[in-house]
Parts: sequence; structure tokens; C-alpha cells
Amino acid sequence: MSIDRNSGRAALATANVDRGEGRRPSAQRLSIVGGRVVDPASGVDRVVDVHVADGRILAIGAPPDAFRAQRTIDARGLVVAPGLVDLAARLREPGFEYRATLESEMRAALAGGVTSLSCPPDTDPPLDEPGLVEMLKHRARGLDLAHLYPLGALTLRLAGEVITEMAQLAEAGCVGFSQALAPVLDTQVLQRAMQYANTFGYTVWLQPQDPHLARGGVAHAGVVAARLGLSGIPVVAETIAIHTILELVRDTGCRVHLCRLSSAAGIELVRRAKAEGLPVTADVAVHHLHLIDVDIGHFDSHLRVDPPFRAAPDRDAIRAALADGTIDAICSDHTPVDDDAKQLPFAEAEPGVTALELLLPLTLKWASETKTELRAALAKITQRSAAVLGVADVAGSVAVGMPADLCVFDPDAHWKVSRETLCSQSRHTPYLGYEVLGRVRATVVEGRVAYEEWPTRGQG
Repeated sequence: MSIDRNSGRAALATANVDRGEGRRPSAQRLSIVGGRVVDPASGVDRVVDVHVADGRILAIGAPPDAFRAQRTIDARGLVVAPGLVDLAARLREPGFEYRATLESEMRAALAGGVTSLSCPPDTDPPLDEPGLVEMLKHRARGLDLAHLYPLGALTLRLAGEVITEMAQLAEAGCVGFSQALAPVLDTQVLQRAMQYANTFGYTVWLQPQDPHLARGGVAHAGVVAARLGLSGIPVVAETIAIHTILELVRDTGCRVHLCRLSSAAGIELVRRAKAEGLPVTADVAVHHLHLIDVDIGHFDSHLRVDPPFRAAPDRDAIRAALADGTIDAICSDHTPVDDDAKQLPFAEAEPGVTALELLLPLTLKWASETKTELRAALAKITQRSAAVLGVADVAGSVAVGMPADLCVFDPDAHWKVSRETLCSQSRHTPYLGYEVLGRVRATVVEGRVAYEEWPTRGQG
């Protein structure tokens, strides 16, 4: 079976694959021909064919003599990249299925070219017991969509009082340990948790925000918040938390990943820590590459996020830190919110945006605006994300022998973000109504075409 993407066939060529109707196909002998392969991990950036068999990349370039593809994808004019690796995607199971389900958000991930993702532990109940983690992993395997790498709770019930049995959670499938947005008020508990994690070589994921300084805040503490009468979250809430975390890293030697940096001052502290040689990595949410506090406009609750959008100099510092490597990776920070919780006055609305399907186009937008080459931009959502997650041996690369997790996208295709074009169960994003550049045409997971959307003739 072959596909000619210019043949005029209808979009969503295989609807049962895209929308979950009927059986999904198993891995095939697949050839993706004529595409521009961009692999940050190996430094490859050239037009070359990719051949897949038994769920893995068999060859790049000429196929082996005995190889016969069951399916050929014409990728001329398209980019063939590693499947995207997302460090933060709330899937809302268990406990919040009225906002989203594991299946709906996994399908949104595939529509966005994401083949591997990590979910925070702030479910209901939190991921603080091995049985809960095993159940979630079992559900994900049963769906057979993207790869799921859960973060376990650092403390029981995320209450910040008693540390969890990290070794048992890791055995159940957790790749790191986090408090999500819940604080650890007792610094001694955090110290002991980091000592425990360091003993076993685990990474602790922390979003730096002092809960006392941030209490009641809904926007960046600055001129805009003052003018709108909104309670502010000052930059010092981030920097004080980072100071504390870094001191504990020095004391314990624990490897820490700092999640969702938002300020120039916070980034400078991380830059110095890296120069010192501390085992610290950091990420930023993709929407923080573009939006600032001024964009709140007339109290648009779609811009209610945590941490808040800060001032233009902070946004510019984030971009510079991505360029120099201070910030290792970009994540979606996908947080589905139901209509009742989002369609409220700004200060009352729940923070969170739909972003899995916008991770790629918003990253490409940042690359275009900063003149960042495509390979370097994709590294932040593939190779570097996989390294942070500790899965670089199975994700984030287009190389012979690696699992065939691939994202095939059209870098020149424009599409309009709308409630109709998004697959997520939640459709709350500041970009509703906007046109973005970069459209996923096919997502391959372990050699299986798990998602595809081909334009009809004359469409982008």
C-alpha cells in the first residue's frame, strides 16, 4: 500500500487510525522517501530515505537488498524528525476525566507529533503508590498510542510531609519525582527527599515558586497587573525558591530538573549554577517563548497560566537562555481545563492551556523569529527532552536500530487553531483563531503510522 500525498485523496486518509475507530494497524515494513531528515542527535540534516521494519529504523539511505516495503510514504517537501518528546503533559487520569481522558490527550499528542511524554503526578489520587503507576502504565499500553513516562509524587498525597517509597515507584515505571505545583513547606522534608533520590540516582523535578510570596497571585507583579487590579506573583517568588533548591543541590548532590522557568533573574541563577557544575537542568513552557503580561489584554482567561506570563525582558531572557543552553528543553505544559473552570473572570479562572498540538508550531515560530536553525530548534523538543527524561536510548533520535518513533511534518503549511482543528478534549488556548505554521502529516510510533492527515490537492 502506498500513499501519494498529491493524489487528491481526502484529508485524514485513514480515519480509523486518526479517530480511534476500528483496529489500529500493527508495525509495517515502511519506507519514508524523499523527506528532509533532521536529527539533532546525530547532526543529520539532508534529504534521504528512511526504512523501517519490526518497529525499528532498519536503514537510512538505500534499503537492504531483501527489504520490500509494505507501505511507502512520499515525504517530498516534508521534514522527517524524531518523534517529539514532551516533558510536561497533564493527561487528567485518574480523577479528572471530565476535563480530559488518557485516550483523548494521547490522540492529541499524536496529532502534534509527540510520541513520548511525561505526566506530572498531580492526579486524583496522586501518583504516590506503585499500584496507581502500574494502572496508568497498563492503561497507556492498552491504548497503544504514545509512550508514557510518569513522574511519581515526591511526598505522600503531595502534602509535603512524608516522602514516598521512591524505589518502589521507580520499579513501577516512574522516571523521576515531582511535587507538580504543590509546595514542600518543610525544607527538611525536601532535603531528605533529595538525599534519598541522590542515593538511588533519581532526578527530582521541581517548579520553583515560593508559595507564600505567590499566595493569591494570578498575574506577573508589575504595571499591567496593577493597572488591571490583579494580585501579582513577584519574580522574587521564583528566585527565592531557586536559591533554596540550589543550596540543597550543593548539600545533597541530587540531580534536579527545574520546571517552567519564567524570569530573567531566575534564569541567571540557573546559568551560574550550571557554570559551577551543579547537576541541574531546566525547561520552559512553549507559550512563554511568545506571550507576556501585556497580552492579558482585557482579562483574557486563556492567558491564566502558572507561572504567569512576565514582562518582555523576561521573555527575551528565555529566548537567549534557549540559545546558550541554560534552558535545556521546551515543553508544552499541556493542562486541560474544562469550560466551567476556564470561562470565568481572570482572577477566578483555573490556570492551564491546551498545548500538545501547538508544541511544534510554536517552537517553529520561535525558531523563525530568532533565526534559530531548524536542527537546533528541534533539539529542544526531541534530543534534549529525551536526555532530561532519561530515555535518550529509546527516544529523540532518527538512527539505525532506534525505535521508529517519527514525526513527519510540513514546515510551510499554515493552519488555523480552532475548537474544530484541535483534538484535545480541552480547547482553551490563547491561540484560538490564530494561524500558525507547521502541520504534522504523519506520526509513526514503533513503526506504526499512528496518526496521519494528508491535504487534498491544492490545500496546505
